[in-house]
Amino acid sequence: MMWILGLSILGLKIVFVLGAVLGLAAYLVLLERVLLGRFQIRYGPNRVGPYGLFQPIADGIKLLLKEDFIPEWADRGVYLLAPAVVAATALLMFAVVPFGPDLVIAKHVVPMVISDINVGLLYVLALSSLGVYGVALGGWASTSKFALLGSIRGAAQMISYELALGLSIVPVVMMAGSLSLVDIVNAQSRLPYIFVQPLAFVIFIVSALAESKRIPFDMPEADTELGAGFNTEYSGMRFGLFFLGEYVHMQVLGALIAVFFLGGWHGPFFPPIIWLFIKIIIVCMVMIWIRATLPRFRYDQLMDIGWKVLIPAGLANILITGLFLI
Repeated sequence: MMWILGLSILGLKIVFVLGAVLGLAAYLVLLERVLLGRFQIRYGPNRVGPYGLFQPIADGIKLLLKEDFIPEWADRGVYLLAPAVVAATALLMFAVVPFGPDLVIAKHVVPMVISDINVGLLYVLALSSLGVYGVALGGWASTSKFALLGSIRGAAQMISYELALGLSIVPVVMMAGSLSLVDIVNAQSRLPYIFVQPLAFVIFIVSALAESKRIPFDMPEADTELGAGFNTEYSGMRFGLFFLGEYVHMQVLGALIAVFFLGGWHGPFFPPIIWLFIKIIIVCMVMIWIRATLPRFRYDQLMDIGWKVLIPAGLANILITGLFLI
């Protein structure tokens, strides 16, 4: 009976997390459109439902009803798989994000995380690396030179900034003494790491913007080229999966920034899960604010920032942290 109970609790946690993440992804699109409208002194969506609150539902129905077009010469299997890779890798990262302290229910301890593995950080970095395949394969399988160019740009960008992203987290691991995200959050019970690792925080958030392909680092899409980059040949819900992956990735990055630098679920007055939700939303709003404020970098500037600024700064920060700990 114990394993049946454990399996039931695990299933409930998975359903809750998936429902919350997918629902929040839909309304992050609405939040971004409304905030961008305010930043640009215009109205955002305000026609579908009260205050435009039903707009995500209308958008979802529109994507589901659009024609699912597949180019004649496309590599059909890879073409169909690529959007799922982008969305699935982003969703799977939430398996190791802790939402609160352990609960005790009927004398049984229930961890507020789907899976607390002792190498949770390596799991996150591995899935982040797999996300590159969705971008690269989507452009390659479309048999379009424009989509292929967008996917090559995207893969080079994501691989480059993964190095800086990984280096920025090493000082956090050194201070927490663990690769488990639960242990990293518990190590910040008194003081969030943003106050002791401000350089790591800056490197992480800049690398995270580049990893998520958001403005000012949206080179794979490149709207000014009158094409949509690696997803040019996609339509209907397959395009919607790329779109979903981007907004789930925003939540993942918000959750990781909260876990690594903002103390995770720690905070006064409110329940732990509410604190984590607030921190995720604040990070997402900052990303939207940056999109509305900064222009796109040139590609050579993008690569210079990653290889000549962030990676050396990350290595120097590791050295300084090591000396401090010794």
